[in-house]
Amino acid sequence: MTEPATPATPSPSPTTLGDLRAGGASYRPVKAELRSNLLARLGAGQPSLPGMVGFEDTVLPEVERALIAGHDLVLLGERGQGKTRLIRTLVGLLDEWTPVLVGSELNEHPLHPISVWAHRQIAEHGDATPVGWLHRSERFGEKLATPDTSVGDLIGDVDPIKVAEGRTLGDPETVHYGLVPRTNRGIFSVNELPDLAERIQVALLNVLEERDIQIRGYRVRLPLDLLLVASANPEDYTNRGRIITPLKDRFGAEVRTHYPIELDDEIRLLHQEAQTSWTGREGGGDTGRAGGGDTSAGSGFDLPIVPEHLVEIVARFTRLVRESSHVDQRSGVSARFAIAGLETITASAVRRAAIAGETRPVARVVDLPSVVPASRGKVEFADAGSDPDDERELEVLEHLLRQATAQTFRARCAGLDLTGLQEHFTGGETVESGELVPAPALLGQLGTIPKLAELLGRLGVPEGEQSAEQAAAAVEFALEGLYLTRRLAKDTDGTRTVYGA
Repeated sequence: MTEPATPATPSPSPTTLGDLRAGGASYRPVKAELRSNLLARLGAGQPSLPGMVGFEDTVLPEVERALIAGHDLVLLGERGQGKTRLIRTLVGLLDEWTPVLVGSELNEHPLHPISVWAHRQIAEHGDATPVGWLHRSERFGEKLATPDTSVGDLIGDVDPIKVAEGRTLGDPETVHYGLVPRTNRGIFSVNELPDLAERIQVALLNVLEERDIQIRGYRVRLPLDLLLVASANPEDYTNRGRIITPLKDRFGAEVRTHYPIELDDEIRLLHQEAQTSWTGREGGGDTGRAGGGDTSAGSGFDLPIVPEHLVEIVARFTRLVRESSHVDQRSGVSARFAIAGLETITASAVRRAAIAGETRPVARVVDLPSVVPASRGKVEFADAGSDPDDERELEVLEHLLRQATAQTFRARCAGLDLTGLQEHFTGGETVESGELVPAPALLGQLGTIPKLAELLGRLGVPEGEQSAEQAAAAVEFALEGLYLTRRLAKDTDGTRTVYGA
């Protein structure tokens, strides 16, 4: 998880420059601050950037080396790989509180003033110069690069109102500072850097090398103290002409991000990010993550439960979509694809519980088809052309979802004897399910289910947490697995599914 925005500790007590000096305070540059706090975390065996799933052995070591070296860096990766999340997590490596001159637009350290205004304040007030404290959550700035971004947005421009107040055009205090100098003594991020026009990229050259800014004809020398981080799609970044060569050269490090490499990391990411326990908490209460629980949600339901095998299916489905030849590999398939899919499955279970009168919503295989139409807009197909075939694209996603379900069934139920369940259908019996069929109605059609406890165990249901809803989810998964491995017939008509037909 990212660092909380609310302070964990109250701000320190010094309120004047004299108090600060008396307390032995000293000035420390941002990059030294980040380096020191990072090394302290590494030395204590703590995660350097908590919440970055799947990057532990690949991306994070490169980021750590860049921070220790004091380099500005650019993160290269397709959409939904966690670039922005990683950048925002860097804020947690800053000191929780840092002193600033009260009224400074540039977050100037009282012991290291850089503007004409700050020097004048200290000259006038001496040790009585007022000092405030800035929390690390306020030391982060970012700008999404767009073609209409101007130099004034990032660096600054002449403020006509200040000129109209009587200041001369040559006065540095007529400058209205942009986002970069206003993030002085912090971390500034430029998202999708290649979308910046070349003349705007030129404005960043001094910030990256000389650590100062130039505004029109002004001789403004501001030794900015910040870490500059950018993100970009690798294809755009390497495409000749999208990034000016001098700007590339001034970033100290390029770090390539990626989607989760291992299935376990994909599942961990879903557990961390998917919000599946929001029922009845629209008023701002606590929210849960994938997995559910037994705590009342406040709307007549227990918290929704998403069985582990369904989380695994969504994770496998996402990986299959990424690997599919039908999908544009340059665009990628965002982690949000999987997160939104799992949340949609949970919503389907809660909807069924509300309509059928169940008190414990448990997601089942019958909820999986809802993922396909909900996720269609998150995938760019390679062969779509100018006239995309929606039906064909939905068929591709449905096929990959069935494939993911079959893979999960083989992985979790390999060697499990399900002949007892199959024997129920030898006399021509059928079992009807559907997105609105409650758990008792499904189980009532089967009677006693052989080896149910072993099946629940294979699917990761802990002893003591077994319920009729969990049993229905397990049995329906087994029925679907038997169908996908061609050991059981199935007929689907709209929202109605009949096994054994």
